[in-house]
Amino acid sequence: MHIRISTLAENSASRLGLLAEWGLSILVETDDTTILVDTGTSMVTAANARFMGANIQGIDRIIFSHGHADHTGGLVDLLKLADRTESPVEIIAHPDIWAPKFWRTENGRPYRYVGIPFTRKLAESLGASFHLTPDPVWITDRIVTSGEVPMVTDFEEIDAGACVQTDEGYDPDPLKDDQSLFIRSDKGLVIVCGCAHRGIVNTITHARQLTGCRDVYAIIGGIHLFSASEHRIQRTLEAIKRLDVKQIGVSHCTGPIASAFLAHALGDRFFFNHAGTITEFDL
Repeated sequence: MHIRISTLAENSASRLGLLAEWGLSILVETDDTTILVDTGTSMVTAANARFMGANIQGIDRIIFSHGHADHTGGLVDLLKLADRTESPVEIIAHPDIWAPKFWRTENGRPYRYVGIPFTRKLAESLGASFHLTPDPVWITDRIVTSGEVPMVTDFEEIDAGACVQTDEGYDPDPLKDDQSLFIRSDKGLVIVCGCAHRGIVNTITHARQLTGCRDVYAIIGGIHLFSASEHRIQRTLEAIKRLDVKQIGVSHCTGPIASAFLAHALGDRFFFNHAGTITEFDL
């Protein structure tokens, strides 16, 4: 099984000519399907896709890892670039992506809207067809979305800043819409994450149970550790080592401190997955 993973948008760019922004978009191409995980924040994903010669017109599915703007905001520009009005592209996501999502800062400033920055009607007029479900979706016999990720560890938790607006004010956002993409190969799982808000170890545990594949070959994408405690980072590292993950390419919300810690501990198994990074596996 050949897998090609191209990062179209990320906080940093890997070479001249590419743009960077706070957000993430990863194109996954296998022998028989092409899937885009997230669309970044803005036109950057479309611009980088054009620069990289990415096969945007050939995308079979789009996965929204969750309903934050930095993972969904680039959809409109991508749909315009791909011209999918005559052949709509299915977008697999949890129903909660359309919740009014906000972020609460610790310094007392007002809540900031961080949800999807366009209407569903606009996206559908440009060729989006939404498949909203809390359950896993098998795209092929080897590729599946996680659906809702159960929280089973005792050290992973949702960031306290994540909120949803209600009639009474703001409530904590459980981020049930947080999901990842799992690819089952002969050498183990390849896990592509948007943010893993519900915990990367919880996500790995769910992947192994859902797919029946015990080995984890690679993890690529955001693993939300930028505000994590040293204890959580250490426990995460222990799990990655215990599972003998062969490659881990981190992006976006992993954070510089956690990334440096993982890079030092994992050596050549670790890499920074920036915009423009292309990783290929034969598994």
